[in-house]
Amino acid sequence: MDSVDVPLRADAERNRQRLLAAARDLFATRGLHVTLDDIARHAGVGTGTAYRRFANKDELIEALMVDRIHEIGAIARECLEEPDPWSALAGFFERALALQASDRGLKDILWSSGHGREQVIHARRAIAPPVTKLVRRAVDAGVVRADMATSDVPLINFMLNSIADFSRDVEPELYKRYLAIVLDGLRPRPDAEPLPVEALSVRAFQDTVAKT
Repeated sequence: MDSVDVPLRADAERNRQRLLAAARDLFATRGLHVTLDDIARHAGVGTGTAYRRFANKDELIEALMVDRIHEIGAIARECLEEPDPWSALAGFFERALALQASDRGLKDILWSSGHGREQVIHARRAIAPPVTKLVRRAVDAGVVRADMATSDVPLINFMLNSIADFSRDVEPELYKRYLAIVLDGLRPRPDAEPLPVEALSVRAFQDTVAKT
């Protein structure tokens, strides 16, 4: 029996890895709307094999995307090690946007409650504490306008990601132009007009994403 079971387990693991690799590729290039059937075809395995390895697409999304979400939090924590508050915050924007611009699936999972399960929700919420520290440190140092809030960061990312999607096939780095404009607008100026609307609280922001 052992001589039969071991190759079967090895084949199953190979198929699982092929499905994960195919999903990673399709999620990055096409986003999370691809189907499990699409992923099976891209992996070169049967649809039945895909459903034996993963009960549904959400299970596959969770297997791949939780770690990708954690990468955003890791970037924020690494940027906190930068002693200059402005460089730390600007560096977070640059690195987080580059990561999301290269992976449509990551952008999708950050902005929709329609994919994944509890681990995805927890991973998204874990980003807020280090980003809050980046923003507070920059505000306290006087290197950004005093009314900047934590929730401004993901919403700015969302705006710039929309540009990255729009121009992906024409100029994939166009979002960097608008990031530079946004960063310039975050600088404090004595003649700056007050912002017309208060920022969302972190809780309100997270609740809104959960309804998306």
